[in-house]
Amino acid sequence: MSDVTHILSAIEQGDPHAAEQLLPLVYDELRKLAAQKLALEKPGQTLQATALVHEAYLRLVGPDQSRSYKDRIHFFAAAATSMRRILIDNARRKQTHKRGGGGQRQPLEEAAAPEPDENLLALDEALKKLAVTDPAKARLVELRYFAGLTSDQAAQVLSISTSTADRHWAYARAWLQAEICGT
Repeated sequence: MSDVTHILSAIEQGDPHAAEQLLPLVYDELRKLAAQKLALEKPGQTLQATALVHEAYLRLVGPDQSRSYKDRIHFFAAAATSMRRILIDNARRKQTHKRGGGGQRQPLEEAAAPEPDENLLALDEALKKLAVTDPAKARLVELRYFAGLTSDQAAQVLSISTSTADRHWAYARAWLQAEICGT
């Protein structure tokens, strides 16, 4: 059993010091994951990778949490989901009137691309629709896109073959593209 899996087991059993031991082991990977997610955001993003990691970590193993993770991959999949929710909440918060969300943007070009926050919200809405009709494919998208897992790793988490994961990934990407673009 890996160190991470062992510590996750200790957290589940209520060891108060286990969470302190876990952070140094997973911090670098969580930081890379957060940096990947924030790279997709527009420049000037106020949320930094460190803050995203810390917020996600608190949601995963904070004192109010009573979750269990069966292994390292499961933990990182949950971390990716947590980061996704934080980014979605942040994007929604920015769109509120209080945060200037009611203002009209003036595009520099005639065909300006949508803002990354808008893309993220559109992806979230489309992903919710996909989850209603096909939760397994929606979960696969979360693992691949938000967690940054490879096809093999995502297949392992979902207990499916790699070829099935690849087929589901191709379908889900096409479905989400059509849903977001309205085609």
